[in-house]
Amino acid sequence: MPLLRRMSPMGSLLLTFMALSLLQSALLVPHSATLSYRDFKALLKAGKVVDLSLGERTITGRLTTAGLEGLLSKEKITELQQFGQGAHAFTTVKVDDVTLIPELQAAGVQFQGQIENHWLRTLFSWIVPALVFVMVWVVVLRRMGMGMGKGLLSLGKNKAKVYVERVTGVTFDDVAGIDEARAELREIVDFLRQPERYRRLGGKLPKGVLLVGAPGTGKTLLAKAVAGEAGVPFLSLRDLFVQAQTAAPSIIFIDELDALGKARGISPLAGGHDEREQTLNQLLVEMDGFDTQKGVMILAATNRPEILDPALLRPGRFDRQVAIDRPDRQGREKILKVHTQQVTLAPEIDLARVAASTPGFVGADLANLVNEAALRAAREGKDAVEMIDFDASIDRVVAGLERKSRVINPKEKKIVAYHEAGHALVAEARPHADRVAKISIIPRGIAALGYTQQQPTDDRYLLTRTELLERLDVLLGGRTAEEIVFGEVSTGAQDDLQRATDLARHMIMRYGMSDTLGLATFEASRPALFMPGPSGAPKEYSEETARVIDAEIHQLLDASHARVRETLLAQRALLEALATLLMQHEVVDRNALDRLLATPVPAAASSALVPG
Repeated sequence: MPLLRRMSPMGSLLLTFMALSLLQSALLVPHSATLSYRDFKALLKAGKVVDLSLGERTITGRLTTAGLEGLLSKEKITELQQFGQGAHAFTTVKVDDVTLIPELQAAGVQFQGQIENHWLRTLFSWIVPALVFVMVWVVVLRRMGMGMGKGLLSLGKNKAKVYVERVTGVTFDDVAGIDEARAELREIVDFLRQPERYRRLGGKLPKGVLLVGAPGTGKTLLAKAVAGEAGVPFLSLRDLFVQAQTAAPSIIFIDELDALGKARGISPLAGGHDEREQTLNQLLVEMDGFDTQKGVMILAATNRPEILDPALLRPGRFDRQVAIDRPDRQGREKILKVHTQQVTLAPEIDLARVAASTPGFVGADLANLVNEAALRAAREGKDAVEMIDFDASIDRVVAGLERKSRVINPKEKKIVAYHEAGHALVAEARPHADRVAKISIIPRGIAALGYTQQQPTDDRYLLTRTELLERLDVLLGGRTAEEIVFGEVSTGAQDDLQRATDLARHMIMRYGMSDTLGLATFEASRPALFMPGPSGAPKEYSEETARVIDAEIHQLLDASHARVRETLLAQRALLEALATLLMQHEVVDRNALDRLLATPVPAAASSALVPG
């Protein structure tokens, strides 16, 4: 068994299977050569059979050792020679032959009946190996933490890896861009360092702290930083309460708490005996059973707080919740500084500009961005990462990998050029729209044939109705440009139309920006806080209201389409010039766009229509 404990589960099962095969082979090994009934009768007539035992299904006996050459093959004789000293032992199948007994009597062969007993061989060949297999399986299950009567995540029993400060090596200096959450957790560090300071007045330390935030915002890193700052062991598994109290002060970290602590009863297929619910019940019991005065703190992280069981969130369990939001521009710049510490940067690198170009990026996205830029610089054989590497990495992360192998024909390339030029010119014509940073007609990702990259000047948390209408105009700029130039539309605007429709619907149903419907909102239910997705809840308004909502959405889209058409018709010459520039160079950056906008375009250019 010690050998099985050191081996992996699959290795243990393989070794057991091989041992069982050898055991069966040893038990079922033949003790005599096998003859066909035809050869047996021939040998009987030739007087070579010495004696016989007649069983229910087999006949066993011995043959004389001489004179077999003409009756049997050399291979069979060799096989017979392996059994017996003075005579060769053999076995043959008993058949329904009424002439056998008279022939034995005529040949003077001694024979006797034999009662065959097969239970002992069956016992040793099947039942015993099965018992051995079960014993090995129990050992494997115990090693995997799945002993009899225990859940997959048996709390307080599993052996887990303990991460201490010298292993994690993470402090608050390694966490940037989430200053509010970091400041709030500094108090937790103080709880662990100086518990008596807070207990002297009768206060009780919080038992659990729940870190809530979108994927990639740094919840796990922040939890390790708390352990590193406090200088306490960091036990990262869904158990370890016993070990944690032994090693107190310490931190128990439960990552992806929603996988363990989902609200009970929300699934129609899950009942009280569901193993996940049993594990949750055990976690609740363990949280009630340990004493925080010893300096044990539970940290947990989730991006689905809305589906957690209410019993987890009540006071006395997870007493506090720390929200970790997406970083703002200054936060993104700090995160970039952390991730570029080990990267060789060129002197012209402007991390503030990179941060401004990455709105909505979380810490994991920015780490991936820095890595992509470093890999690109290495592929190019550079000595340092340059700004062009960061720009290319942003394009790759946002729009997808450049598809150099995808060759589009000149007609489609022309449509894409006018489409992206329409987006760019409408964005430049709207005072509240984000400025255009780059326009490209190089295919990227799975379906993108081109894109117009806009760069916000500041992080925005509120948008006015006017700003939303201008965003709506920018989304319809590409489709409208195709209509004006080619007199027909293509399938390339599908994503733009989807986003424009969603924006218009939100303005009417969520933000109350309809004069007809007033201040009411008409969303059936709010999606998950950090993991938005479709909602299957029924609508809570009448069919008449639904018709009004549809009419208001169409009115917003039609009005935006009319405004965009007017803008592009007034700037037809610029539309032609920008599309031509895109077809020539495929990529137009901000500097090239500024030069084009500052250059007077001849009026005659507006009549130089390119046939579709």
